[in-house]
Amino acid sequence: MKIAVCIKQVPDTETRVQIDSEKNWIKESNVTFVLNPYDEFAVEEALKIKEKNGGEVILVCLGPERSISAIRTGLAMGADRAIHIKENRILNGLSVAKALAEILKGMNCDLILLGKQAVDDDNMQVGPMLAELMNLPSITVVTKLEIADSKVLAEREIEGGLEIVEAELPAVITAQKGLNEPRYPSLRGIMMAKKKPVEEVELQIPDSEIEILNMEYPEPRPEGKIVGEGPDAVKELVRLLKEEAKII
Repeated sequence: MKIAVCIKQVPDTETRVQIDSEKNWIKESNVTFVLNPYDEFAVEEALKIKEKNGGEVILVCLGPERSISAIRTGLAMGADRAIHIKENRILNGLSVAKALAEILKGMNCDLILLGKQAVDDDNMQVGPMLAELMNLPSITVVTKLEIADSKVLAEREIEGGLEIVEAELPAVITAQKGLNEPRYPSLRGIMMAKKKPVEEVELQIPDSEIEILNMEYPEPRPEGKIVGEGPDAVKELVRLLKEEAKII
């Protein structure tokens, strides 16, 4: 099987993010960038399918020069090669999906995997948009995946339960936490990743139709208040919740 995994480099969720002077992005100088955690589930699933059925796993990443570190992480996990679409601008989901579709349409992949969302913008848009642009079936937030007889059987999360969906291959799948347990790159894998091919591509991608005008920090939470101790404090607590907090 020929499997493409679309990945993204994102700020580490443990990084203390600061807004830059133009107030439309973050200061990148003190940020640690990593492979998007949900994309790790997609890479791992692709590797498991390859180990069972044979084939090739190709990473496709759109982003600036620094994105090579995320690409090398995926290659160290076991992917065979990568395509890096070099782009320094901050693009919205549709622009990203269009760029990925332009590359993927000529690859004739049996399966396309992505993380369900990127942890920096949390839009959950690129996977379904990519499927629509490529006229392929799409199954999102998948927690279990089986491939057989040119079909994919997926279990996905819905509110209050699970849904089982079947689709013909090729298809676009977005991975949810719980699909698998991503492997750690071994020392051998890290060394081999340095020799695996990374094709650099430049596309004429139109400007995003959505622009970030301003970023602000959330308002600080008000300090807590201790109204007393024991049963005697209940009456005052109820009064404050009703008159000050106005939540009852």
